[in-house]
Amino acid sequence: MKSNGGRHQGKLASNIMHFGRALRQAGLPIGTGQVIDAVEAATHTGLRSREDLYWALHGLFVSRPEQRMIFEQGFHLFWRRPELLERLRHIDLSSIYLPQNTESSKAGSRRLGEAMAIAHVVMDQKQPDKVDNQGGASYREVLGKRDFDKMGVDEIAEAKRVIKNMPLPVAERPTRRYKLNRRGVVIDAQASIRASLRGGGDIMQLRFRRRRWRPSTVVMICDISGSMSRYSRLLLHFAHALANHRAQVHAFVFGTRLTNITRYLRQSDPDVALENALEAVDDWSGGTRIGASLHCFNHEWSRRILGEGATIVLITDGLERDVGIKLSTEMERLQKSCRRLIWLNPLLRYAGFEAKSYGVRAMLPHVDDFRPAHNLESIASLSHVLSEGSPAVPPK
Repeated sequence: MKSNGGRHQGKLASNIMHFGRALRQAGLPIGTGQVIDAVEAATHTGLRSREDLYWALHGLFVSRPEQRMIFEQGFHLFWRRPELLERLRHIDLSSIYLPQNTESSKAGSRRLGEAMAIAHVVMDQKQPDKVDNQGGASYREVLGKRDFDKMGVDEIAEAKRVIKNMPLPVAERPTRRYKLNRRGVVIDAQASIRASLRGGGDIMQLRFRRRRWRPSTVVMICDISGSMSRYSRLLLHFAHALANHRAQVHAFVFGTRLTNITRYLRQSDPDVALENALEAVDDWSGGTRIGASLHCFNHEWSRRILGEGATIVLITDGLERDVGIKLSTEMERLQKSCRRLIWLNPLLRYAGFEAKSYGVRAMLPHVDDFRPAHNLESIASLSHVLSEGSPAVPPK
């Protein structure tokens, strides 16, 4: 009896581990310690009712209000059959399949179903969104055009891999400083005199110099409000790839307040970097205060980092909630403080987009480039744009 109980308890632990892993793939920051605590909590509840199991796991896996919807949908997908509670210790839920009619048309439900690894839905062969997930040219082309909000778990993982391996040309700009160079055209008088003195002063050995070149500074200011959170995650993966590819990259996020996450992007692992940044941000998926956040940046950060022709990439949908701050004034000051201001707006994916909201109308006159940011093609286009507008890199 004891051995059977241990084996059955192992099935319970395996099922909860699979559930926690699936929720982590769906976007919830669940660690190994939480899964271990969940196994113990489920054991103490005695599985008397489905509600007891729900709240035992909810208390450990949900730490933010915006995570409740994902947990609730995931719980009902994974533990959807009440009779399984009686046989929970004897079966492996990871082998259960969901029928096709239970698949929701919402992107969030689709992503949860795929993360559970129990929703192996047989999709219609005539469905236009069906893609060949074999890494072929057609699959990459379809994936590049797919909206981030409509991607499943596997597609998001592939998109992260594409962003990580995306070519990131480094645009360099000349500085005011010079360095010795044999191919330089400017004579370095001091270096020439020092070289002559080392030889006795009889022969003047000319030394030449040229300007030093360095990567231009890129500042990314990303909106992480509720309407932007899905796009912000993948765009921050691009910021991480950019920060690990070049030295002068600064990243800020804002919802109701501005937060500097530059130091977190120094982690080599993008998932670890974004998880650490997420823990440091208190207003993820909250409201939007664009004007107040830009006011904070202009007064506290612009003079520190906007030097030597910096390029600012502003990522937001422009849906301002606080009309008390003069957004137009802050945007004008931001534009005058940098070499180039690029605005990425996911709403541009709609053909009928018009500047009707207060935020969009206040911001649009003060940007140098207005571009979409909703799929891999738009990110690849941004990478190309960041390398434009600078003098050609001098020969080595």
